[in-house]
Amino acid sequence: MLSSSANTAMRLARGAMKNSVSKTTWNSSVGVRCASTMGLEGMAGRHFISIDELSNEELRGLLDLSAKFKTQFDLKRPTATSAPQPPKPLLNHSVAMIFQKRSTRTRVSTETGMSLLGGHALFLGPSDIQLGTNESMRDTATVLSRFNSHVLARVFAHADVLELSKHADVPVINALSDLHHPLQTLADLLALEQRFGRDNLQGKTIAWVGDGNNVLHDLGLGAAKMGMHVRVATPAGYEPDVRIMGITERLCAENGGSLYKTTVADDAVTGADVVVTDTWVSMGQEDEYQKRVADFDGYQVNSALMAKANDGAVFLHCLPRHQEEVADEVFYNPDQSLVWGEAENRMWTVMAVMTAQAGKVGDC
Repeated sequence: MLSSSANTAMRLARGAMKNSVSKTTWNSSVGVRCASTMGLEGMAGRHFISIDELSNEELRGLLDLSAKFKTQFDLKRPTATSAPQPPKPLLNHSVAMIFQKRSTRTRVSTETGMSLLGGHALFLGPSDIQLGTNESMRDTATVLSRFNSHVLARVFAHADVLELSKHADVPVINALSDLHHPLQTLADLLALEQRFGRDNLQGKTIAWVGDGNNVLHDLGLGAAKMGMHVRVATPAGYEPDVRIMGITERLCAENGGSLYKTTVADDAVTGADVVVTDTWVSMGQEDEYQKRVADFDGYQVNSALMAKANDGAVFLHCLPRHQEEVADEVFYNPDQSLVWGEAENRMWTVMAVMTAQAGKVGDC
């Protein structure tokens, strides 16, 4: 969703002209296609609310730019002062981070990532600003737009992030709502490409086992755009959003994949290349814990379930993890579990999104 203000329209036009490119190039030193050639010029000034709002070219470009950042910023080996320094495309930029819900990965990845890019991040928790007490979302959006170049929001209701994006004059990033979690999908797809190869996801099967929640919504949309087969197992009463599954099914058909839904975990995992689960009890649902654990009986991802997947199948979980969702034998299995690289990718991918929104891809 774009801001309706004239200022935003002008910024979009300027960003598109500045970031436009004419041909594809290849950077052999890092082994990824230069993301400035992949259609990211259209993201300048735009909000990032859900994966289906991206074109296939934009999704491809964000993954390539994320991979490029990972090669440029080696956190375990600081660059020598005499060596070429990583780019600082967001120098003097700032991101205001609204957190209605706490998070380890979202906060640390965004703060660290913005710092690496040369900018500054501000954490705004429930007790730090007037949001929800004495100030509306509209007024908050307007004020933060005067101070910051980006606004990132991790909220309960999806309506809140939509309201924020409606009134903000700077790009908004949905860092999680009850309907979507697009940043997580970028991290997940990047983790899969790191395991299987950049152009090797098409035709592979990804199986979701668990609650039909926000993480599934965007992962299904993203996997469909990559040409993957999407298989979803949820207990009765925990199905994903019907409208979003309809979009997923359409995207699967357009890109050579398929969508299959079931209530039997074994059915979804059989023949899968990727198995994914998430928490059964989301933040704010703690009083439903006992009922949910009972309803999800048989949905734990363990060795027996993974044995039904294809040889070489991998496991994803966006964290935090609880043992009832996935057994130690899978979660800590270095040959199957991609959870730690997946978590690290939250930083490279949010860096890519902020850089694309700022129209600074050409500076990387």
